[in-house]
Amino acid sequence: MTLLAVDDDETQIELIRSIITAMDYPVVEYLDATNVADALGIVSKNVVDLVLTDLRLPDGTGFDVLTGIKALSPAIAVAVMTAYADTNEAVSLLKGGADDYLIKPTRRGDIERIIIRVNERMALQHEALLPPEGSSVASPAASGIVYSSETMAGVLSMASRAATSSATVLLSGESGTGKELVARFIHERSGRKGPFVAVSISALPETLVESEIFGHSKGSFTGASGDRMGRFEEADGGTLFLDEIGEISPLLQVKLLRVIQFGQIERVGENRTRSLDVRIVAATSKNLARMVEEHHFRRDLYYRLNVIEIGLPPLRERKEDIRYLVDHFIAVFGEHYGKTVSGITREAFDVLSKRPFPGNIRELENAIERAVVLCRGDFIRTVDLPADLAEDRQSEKPDLIAAKTDYRTAMHDFESRLIHEALNRNGGNQSAAARELGITERHLRSCLQRLADGDSADSTA
Repeated sequence: MTLLAVDDDETQIELIRSIITAMDYPVVEYLDATNVADALGIVSKNVVDLVLTDLRLPDGTGFDVLTGIKALSPAIAVAVMTAYADTNEAVSLLKGGADDYLIKPTRRGDIERIIIRVNERMALQHEALLPPEGSSVASPAASGIVYSSETMAGVLSMASRAATSSATVLLSGESGTGKELVARFIHERSGRKGPFVAVSISALPETLVESEIFGHSKGSFTGASGDRMGRFEEADGGTLFLDEIGEISPLLQVKLLRVIQFGQIERVGENRTRSLDVRIVAATSKNLARMVEEHHFRRDLYYRLNVIEIGLPPLRERKEDIRYLVDHFIAVFGEHYGKTVSGITREAFDVLSKRPFPGNIRELENAIERAVVLCRGDFIRTVDLPADLAEDRQSEKPDLIAAKTDYRTAMHDFESRLIHEALNRNGGNQSAAARELGITERHLRSCLQRLADGDSADSTA
């Protein structure tokens, strides 16, 4: 566990440090900051599990630390310390996402209690994510919706209620947020006996969209060698998912409006109508309301599609789901590629949890698929992630120390150089340097003291 203490009172910082040093419970690393800006900077660049922050700071408050950290990574536990007991303030902090509220002076028992609880929660979360023995994992194409956030729970609650009706549903949200999965979720709970048929408007050439959706008759255009059923007819009795509906042409907007109003279609090149029973779920990553105002989308069609609108949040607004999505994709792709990957390191997950993910779940899924393929051990490491997600933390190998007759002197020089280069790369931050070297901060300080004692002895001699 890595703990960050945030307080502008040096005495309080030293008190927390002494409490942690004296504890039997293993806190591997200890960091500290004196203001909001430094605290957020440390969290953005380091793997942190627990933050103890004062409520009143020189450049802000504990609320600022809390909201900033939870925006970076909701998995980081935050406890707020204050010298003034205020019930309303405590309730506001806990509602804002704080994990605990402490009254100063800080006591060892309070800190131990928080550390133990956070560690146990992390262990329980990990255990809950492990698949049962002998269970099989669905293929990537058939994987379901994985979530734990209240935001997604609200989305699926609305989708469940919409599913039981025949109303048209419009799913809005950025690309990669899982709109097709939610459309399938609605179909599966609708009770409709027909199939779920999906078509992406943006993936089809403009000249073929009408034929693809409505079908065509023989000879209706060059290359139409026979009659062809369209996607609407395929979905008869079921659900038709029209993805990127904002890309549909003005002519097809008119035809689609007629289908919604009367439940009838005409194939390209035919004059007779065909009656169908199709539930339409449309999706868009564009602002259809703005397109209506700009006269790029029919207002009457927009209102027909928008009977029930469900907005899907981007991944950056549901970061608490990243832990579950990562473990889900590791299991899925591990089975798909026949690899045994047990999980992901703290450092690699920290990189993912702080990523804004402009490509949303699809981007995360691709990153984990790549990592599973390239992973050479039991756990995905930072180096296995795509280069644009994280810096390559593998530093260049140090040059070999020139050969010396004195073995102890050569090892002393090598160790000194290794440690001081790590400190230089991390701006003198001992915790970060220790983490890079794969040792504890206490071990690093012990090495520095031993090396300093050795240098003093050499100079004396």
